[in-house]
Amino acid sequence: MRFWILGPMEIGGDDGPEAGPDGAATPAVSYTPRAAKLRVVLAALLVRANEVVSVESLIDELWQDNPPRTATTTLQVYVSQLRKLLHSADPEHGRDTLLTRPPGYLLRLEPDRLDMTTFEELHARGRKALETEDYASAAELQQRAIALWRGPLLSDTPHGPLLGGAAVRLTEARMTALDQRIRADLQLGRHRGLIAELQSLASEHPLREEFHAHLMVALYRTGRQAEALRTFGRVRRTLVDELAIEPGPRLQRLHRRILAGDAALLSSGSNGGNGGAVVVGTATGSGSGAADGPAQSLPERPAFQAVTSLPAADGAFTGRDAVLAEVERLLRDAPAGTSVALTGKPGVGKTALAVEAAHRSADAFPDGRIFLDLEPDPGRPLGAADAMARLLRRAGTQVTLPAEAQDLQDALRHLLTDRRILLVLDNATSEAQLRPLLPATAGSTALITGRRLPAGLGGVRPVVLDALGPEESLRLFDALAGPGPAAAEPAAAAEIVELCGHLPLAVHIAAAQLRARPHWTAGSLSARLRDERSRLTELQLGDLDVRGTLMVAYLDSSPAAQRAFRLLGLLPAGPFGLWAAAAVLGLEEGEAGRIVENLVDGRLLEASVHDGLRQGRYHFHELLRILATELLAAEETPESARAATERMCEAYTQAAERADAALTPRPVTGPVAVPGPVTDHPQEWFAQEQPALVHAVRAAHAAGLWSAALRLVDAMTGYLEAHASWADWQATHTFALDAARQSGDRAGEARMLRSLGDLAWQNRRLAEAADLYTRARDTAELCDDPYEYGRALVGLADLHLDNGDTSAAAALLEPALAALAAPARARGRYDALRALALLALEAEGPEAARARFTQCLDLATALKDRRLEAYARRALRALRDPAPAAGKPTDLEVRPGIWRLRAPAPRRSPLPAPGRLAALTA
Repeated sequence: MRFWILGPMEIGGDDGPEAGPDGAATPAVSYTPRAAKLRVVLAALLVRANEVVSVESLIDELWQDNPPRTATTTLQVYVSQLRKLLHSADPEHGRDTLLTRPPGYLLRLEPDRLDMTTFEELHARGRKALETEDYASAAELQQRAIALWRGPLLSDTPHGPLLGGAAVRLTEARMTALDQRIRADLQLGRHRGLIAELQSLASEHPLREEFHAHLMVALYRTGRQAEALRTFGRVRRTLVDELAIEPGPRLQRLHRRILAGDAALLSSGSNGGNGGAVVVGTATGSGSGAADGPAQSLPERPAFQAVTSLPAADGAFTGRDAVLAEVERLLRDAPAGTSVALTGKPGVGKTALAVEAAHRSADAFPDGRIFLDLEPDPGRPLGAADAMARLLRRAGTQVTLPAEAQDLQDALRHLLTDRRILLVLDNATSEAQLRPLLPATAGSTALITGRRLPAGLGGVRPVVLDALGPEESLRLFDALAGPGPAAAEPAAAAEIVELCGHLPLAVHIAAAQLRARPHWTAGSLSARLRDERSRLTELQLGDLDVRGTLMVAYLDSSPAAQRAFRLLGLLPAGPFGLWAAAAVLGLEEGEAGRIVENLVDGRLLEASVHDGLRQGRYHFHELLRILATELLAAEETPESARAATERMCEAYTQAAERADAALTPRPVTGPVAVPGPVTDHPQEWFAQEQPALVHAVRAAHAAGLWSAALRLVDAMTGYLEAHASWADWQATHTFALDAARQSGDRAGEARMLRSLGDLAWQNRRLAEAADLYTRARDTAELCDDPYEYGRALVGLADLHLDNGDTSAAAALLEPALAALAAPARARGRYDALRALALLALEAEGPEAARARFTQCLDLATALKDRRLEAYARRALRALRDPAPAAGKPTDLEVRPGIWRLRAPAPRRSPLPAPGRLAALTA
């Protein structure tokens, strides 16, 4: 499958017989989409082939400033249609060509499958051949590159900002390729055959002085001196009439030489070798004219003094080795029209890394490195014209700066052409601000920093900075604070950088605190930072302020994004799913997703591609989470915060109830607004969300949402018990017990008391277990809850079995079985049968126990509870195993997953009234 975009869009399969070696011909069978919107999406992906194009950029390209409400959904439909089209063109690999890659889509393409990349490769090879004075190869390669063009770029496709920028860049590259091919032809002595072409080019591009210069040389070489001089007169009149300027110094010098009849112009330069001509044009020359000496080009600009306008290198810069190497590589190998963009959250060290990379790349940019802060005052970014004027001044230009933006852009382009200059553009805020500043020709490039990736610009190669790793942040702390604090208290130093979230700005301030206050120690500073309520206040020194830096990003967001940022601070620390964010925000997932992705773009939130359950996940950096909670308290009304907390707890409760029902099947009512993995992988979902569920219980209790706290804890109980999560079990059920008492829910109180009794029993706190079971029994009896009454009696019976008191255990199990006899109480009945089986084992032996465990197995099978079923099968299997040697203790699984080491004991007397118990369990 091949693509042609240098002209009208064409798509053809591999079997297209007209596809030549360079892909220049059109296909025999065309798969080009007829719908203009589909062509726009495909074109945007093609000009950025093998790069991720964000959803936001594609929407902007499709609808500019007026997207429909359903823009994201409509775009997804377009992408689906394109995948079908690509599959038709290439049934084997077509669907795999267009991939979803957050924050958008990626078109994966081999370079020889697209005429644009073929053109760029041929053009680059031709430029290198010209530089090495291989003029024949240069002319041939550039001619092949130019031949790929069938008209203006994507001439049948509407252009938005992305395609418009690509068209400007590639059209300029086409003109450069044409210029370089003509230069090579002149060096090869082909001036006579060039005249007609150059006359056409000079007429078509009346303001491009290089074509007029080439024509003047070709005419002069063929003995047509008068026509060469008239050519100069025409271009001079055009420039004076339209722009009120004289021709450039190079063209004027050429004019003087022709007037003087300079014989040196009649032969190739000393490096020409084939009876060619002098080199003319704007790209770096490799030939020469005899009169100007080696390596001169015509027309030429005034001599340029290399300029360096960078902040001083930071002697304490440390870490970021891999990222720094990648940025340096991208700068050194930057193709024409490309730039490097460093993005990341506030305070992550974008400017410091950009300055360090600029210093390390000095040899690659001998003509200069210029630094410009595009937002010197927070909230007041420079306009494009102001930025261009400042760049020109810092480059030391002697030209009086024009007032018009287009004139400034022309002057800047003229400055950068044929030179190797690096522009470091710090704190970029928009594509509109950047677009006129970016170099378009080979040699010069830009290193951009900003929170938001300028995804709407073509040729931008992004590098995303994250917080430092623990070792890197500790090295930075050592470098800034000196070796004393970390060496004296290494654990405290490690805690400090952890509490700073490994954010370079925060680590820098913490280290500066210790330098500024010698009486402080690493231990005392870490103690001050532990309190979240004051951490951001502590991370402030002089004009260095973490809160202030983070607030810039917050204030730069829309009101809807700001409110979302505040409310999302209610969510637990750590990753959360879009379904949870939607619940907190009170929005549908689609709308919530757009706002959340906007926060990600603004670096106020971070995204991970997928977790182990194939869910998209988001999380706050720790310091941004603290800022969100501060702003929630300061700017959100108590009613709004409580409503959001209630929505969050309800969402977690519904999800947990479904996960619990998937583990222990039973009907669940309510809306199904929960993610698929809740029911597809309930164990994994509980394990992943356990910290968040505990947080939600705490939040519900703190907000006085008693019913929500109880429901959520009820849904968590089975998982916490099965996985022996004792600390979270204790914490959540203690909160829920208080919630039940606060709301007067006696049945809930009985459930929590009995569950806490189970926990105390598992932890062998037997006196506490007895007290809790007794209180659970009494409370259940008061509120007429036979299920919890029976379960509490079973718990007390287990305690008696622990002590070997089978008679007391039997006396408790009889009323327990009676209370749990109803079919709706089958799960509690299973527990009573389990205890009865253990009682039978103790008092009557394995045969009697086998009958009881068989009843357990039948009931577990009816309940479709695999955990209880597996326990019954293990118990029956253990009863079939040979008895241990006399005098040796045995392991006895008394509850699912709970074993007790049982010492051999003499057989007790048979159970009292066995017939009564048998009747109850029949």
